[in-house]
Amino acid sequence: MAELSTLARPYAKAAFEFARDNDALAQWSEMLMLASQLSAQPKVAELLSSPSLTSNQMANTFHGLLGEDLTVNAVNFIGALAKNKRLLLLPQISEQFQALKAQQEQTVDVEVTSAFELSEAEAAQLAQALSTKLSREVNLSSTVDASLLGGVVVRAGDTVIDGSVRSKLAQLADAMNH
Repeated sequence: MAELSTLARPYAKAAFEFARDNDALAQWSEMLMLASQLSAQPKVAELLSSPSLTSNQMANTFHGLLGEDLTVNAVNFIGALAKNKRLLLLPQISEQFQALKAQQEQTVDVEVTSAFELSEAEAAQLAQALSTKLSREVNLSSTVDASLLGGVVVRAGDTVIDGSVRSKLAQLADAMNH
């Protein structure tokens, strides 16, 4: 949802700049992911959208649920989100923070789906080729989907490279029907 992304952007940017300036990108990344997962839980989301709680009560409840996983600065950040009624934006804030972090670190998460299990050598070779093509360090994860029949589908951010046999057959069938 574009509106939520727009609302989350200044918070993600502020958290990123603070974390970067204090050499705490990894720590803030972890904290935001935990907070995001917590806020996405149905009972917690219901609690956070309750009009009967004050912003301080929401922040304190949220802090209590996360416990010692938050630094003092993160507690303040959560407090600011609660005060502005933005705690439910934590998933979008975390997502945007991760994107800013990856851009800063020149890394990219790549998901490879193949018809068969990739060997370590094949995965390393693919990661190296993608690293060269994307000019970034590649964090490769792979899954198996036998319905692809053969080949691979590579997803890196907004880029999708579909080299699967299933896709080629679909293109051939489409060309024959037109």
